[in-house]
Amino acid sequence: MTQTQALRTKPETASTDRRIGQILLGSGRLSPLDAERVLHFQRETGLRFGEAALRLGLVSEEDISRAVSEQFDYHYLKLGQGNFSAQLIAAYQPFSSQMEVFRAVRSQLMLRWHGDGSKTLAVASPRREEGRSYTASNLAVVFSQLGQRTLLIDADLRHPNQHEIFALGRNCAGLSDLLAGRGSAECIRRIEEFADLSVLPAGTIPPNPSELLSRGAFDALLRDFAAAYDIVLLDTPGGIASSDAQTVAARAGASLLIARKHMTPLAETDFLRQMLTAVGCRVLGAVLNEF
Repeated sequence: MTQTQALRTKPETASTDRRIGQILLGSGRLSPLDAERVLHFQRETGLRFGEAALRLGLVSEEDISRAVSEQFDYHYLKLGQGNFSAQLIAAYQPFSSQMEVFRAVRSQLMLRWHGDGSKTLAVASPRREEGRSYTASNLAVVFSQLGQRTLLIDADLRHPNQHEIFALGRNCAGLSDLLAGRGSAECIRRIEEFADLSVLPAGTIPPNPSELLSRGAFDALLRDFAAAYDIVLLDTPGGIASSDAQTVAARAGASLLIARKHMTPLAETDFLRQMLTAVGCRVLGAVLNEF
């Protein structure tokens, strides 16, 4: 599978010239006294600094992996750090087999969607609990790890999830408030742990989600976001229970379908595909979620 990565050079944050020892010291994973021991052992054995520190038992494989990731400006977190949901495996399990799947999906999207200049993508599924929010949040992280300025929008104004996944708080303002003219740009939350990731939560659950999403203000917002970000991903409500997903996908112009193994009937996935195609949305493909 071919992988296209649109990496953006950021001289002000690049850290590839930092040595592993400096990173381990700066993060507190190695004390100055232990660093001296490592240097002495390194001179005796000719090992690299990280290998010498491992041999002495002063650091773990995880410490070295994390230091190398920081050296190449590829940030991830320890479980519990950031208080994000464990569903965010792109943050907590970057070297897992599941993450390879997300990277493969990202590569295909870069080739088949983003490569032609498209920026806005809806993530849709027939019903709730099929992995739509899980997929959207992890895709947002892996896109941001490419250096793409990424905005994840929770456009599920009925049963939102992204505020919980990213620990943004239950009563945070968001998309619905912007559409109702009651919010400002401060509704968009920068995720500090990832330099290029921002999240716009759903906001106050409104009594009229379909009407809000059908307003011209939504189109105007998406145009503004496409101008300000490289990637705009939209989490949507279940596509069969209401027309909201069709409305969001039509405005996005492209969509990715999610189905859950042993749960989502093929007929429902195909029905949603037909519904989205009928409103002019380009369906790029489908992802079978096993979790």
